[in-house]
Amino acid sequence: MDLVTFGEAMVRLTPPAYQRIEQAHSFDAYVGGGELNVAVTAARLGVASRWVSRLPDNALGRMIANRAREQGVDIHVEWTAENRAGLYFAELGASPRASSVLYDRAASAISMITPNSIDWASVFAGARWYHVSGITPALSETAAKVTAESLAAAKKAGLTVSYDLNYRSKLWSAEKARAVQEPLMEYVDVLITTEEDARVVFGIGDESTDDYAHVDAESHAEVARALEKRFEVSAVAITLRENPRVLLNSWSAIIAADGKIHNAPRYEVEVVDRIGAGDAFSGGLIVSRLENRGWDDTVRFATATSALKHSIPGDFCLVTRSEVDQLLRGASMRVSR
Repeated sequence: MDLVTFGEAMVRLTPPAYQRIEQAHSFDAYVGGGELNVAVTAARLGVASRWVSRLPDNALGRMIANRAREQGVDIHVEWTAENRAGLYFAELGASPRASSVLYDRAASAISMITPNSIDWASVFAGARWYHVSGITPALSETAAKVTAESLAAAKKAGLTVSYDLNYRSKLWSAEKARAVQEPLMEYVDVLITTEEDARVVFGIGDESTDDYAHVDAESHAEVARALEKRFEVSAVAITLRENPRVLLNSWSAIIAADGKIHNAPRYEVEVVDRIGAGDAFSGGLIVSRLENRGWDDTVRFATATSALKHSIPGDFCLVTRSEVDQLLRGASMRVSR
């Protein structure tokens, strides 16, 4: 097993045809969660991946586990007869109405996880990389403690650690997010974030640059350098999204590492579903580094992978290696026959 991730996965319900939740008579059902999305991306791109979580022993818990297995992900799940699976409703918008998410995840099984319940030494045996995001410690006080426990165990086991800041204002305040996560940064090798999350959580960045119609790449580079210096991490990756329309975005990324800024090309993406795009970026980054690619190749590969995710309904990045390689060579919109 090369990659281990840890976090919650939920059942996602989305009204078809851009309907609002309140008018829907049916919902499309998907499974998704930040860390599972990363594991799925990596597994589909050829990296042996394991996802660690806690699920209810019921139909929804089994649905989540089965979706992970279908994509080639090894699961290490603590099953419980109590608690529940988290749900979320994703309402896909169209300009000028933004997409929105409604959570129904309180008291989910993983939020009730307790320290020392996972044998991390066994979970990490033979692995090379560990990934977790800021969503997991936001779920509960005990989930935050287990996240810290996992990070310390990963470093003890000699794994490279990546951490996606992934701030969710519907889960906790910026002040709480900062207080909990700043101490975790001592274990992190690669920090993945957006300029907005870095500003809101760590106070790094200028709110005046928060104009998503026109992204200033240099301001993102300054934020990346500041994070790199402040937390003494090996690399900082920042994704760049311009939002001229809900369904038409420009997508790119930068990585600050080795004293340099590494830039990806900019992709014009038609947004079928942007949920999970950041996780696809993380998955592509991890795959690249596990294959010993340099940072220039890494940022290009990760950005191409995540650009493709925008075209796929659901949370999972259901792409192949050949599709990513083709996009890197130059995209063609001809029908593949």
